[in-house]
Formats: sequence, C-alpha cells, structure tokens
Amino acid sequence: MANIHLILGGARSGKSLYAEELATDCGLPVTYIATAQVYDAEFSKRIQHHKDRRPAHWGLVEAPHYLAKSIATLAMPNQCIIVDCLTLWLAQWICTDCNPPKESDWQNERRLLLEALPKAQGTIFLVSNEVGMGIVPLGEINRQFQDEQGRLNQAIAKIADEVTFVAAGLPLKLKG
Repeated sequence: MANIHLILGGARSGKSLYAEELATDCGLPVTYIATAQVYDAEFSKRIQHHKDRRPAHWGLVEAPHYLAKSIATLAMPNQCIIVDCLTLWLAQWICTDCNPPKESDWQNERRLLLEALPKAQGTIFLVSNEVGMGIVPLGEINRQFQDEQGRLNQAIAKIADEVTFVAAGLPLKLKG
C-alpha cells in the first residue's frame, strides 16, 4: 500500500519545491511524472525551471494524459513518485484542443486514477493547484475546470494519507 501525500497550493506557492524536498528526504529512488505539455515559449521556460531544479539521477516520465497507467506501472515498494501536476493533467483533458484522440475521456481517466491510487505501492507525492479561493471565472469551460479541479482535489484528499497546503513557501499540514 502506498503512502499518498497530496500537496496543494496556488501558482508559485512553492508546492512543487516542497514535494521535491520531501522526495529527496525520503531517501528512495525518485521518478518524476511530468504532466505538462509545451504550448508556447513562456511555458517552455517554466518547465525548464522545474527541470533545472531536479536532481539529474531522478527518473522522468512524461504523462500528460494517461496518469493512472503511469502510476500503476511505476508505484512500487521502495520507490518514490512525484506527480507534477494534477492541475495541468486535468486542464489537458478538459481542453478539447489539448486532449488525445478519443480513446478515453476526462471522467473515465479520473475514475481510473482514483482506482489506481489505493492499489499503488511506495511513496507518492501528488502536486495540485487549489483553484477555488478566487472569484468564479468567466466562461463555461473555465468554470467547469475550476469545479472539476475542486472535486478532484477533494476526492484525492479523501484517500490520501497526508495533505499539505503550501502558501508563500510555507507548508501547512491539513491531514496526517
């Protein structure tokens, strides 16, 4: 059975860095599951910032869509996984221009993820944005994203062993 730790925070809150520090401290081999895809030069720089900060010996798997399959494959005893981040993974499923050919859909992939996590082994750090603290966004797809992100965070928090909220680089333990 895995030790699942959900790490929430806003943009540039320090949540990814916190997950990386916890992974380093656990002393296990680490695989970083990156969910981002590069859409423009500015976003490429953001991704490069994360790459530059990670130790070179960590494994890397790029999984912008089929996250449950990656977790089922990689989550083993005496292994550590960081998933960074659930927010981009969700956005790429909800955005019709970003998701893969219709082999699956958002609701099915969400279900598969929530089924895979309790069956996983090892240590898993899941990074996700807390998007529900601002105003209700304009536009139907933006509200759908905010609603689905909130629901996903709640579902994962329920099955997680630990949940931490990070603000201004400071972790606040919510569960565990």
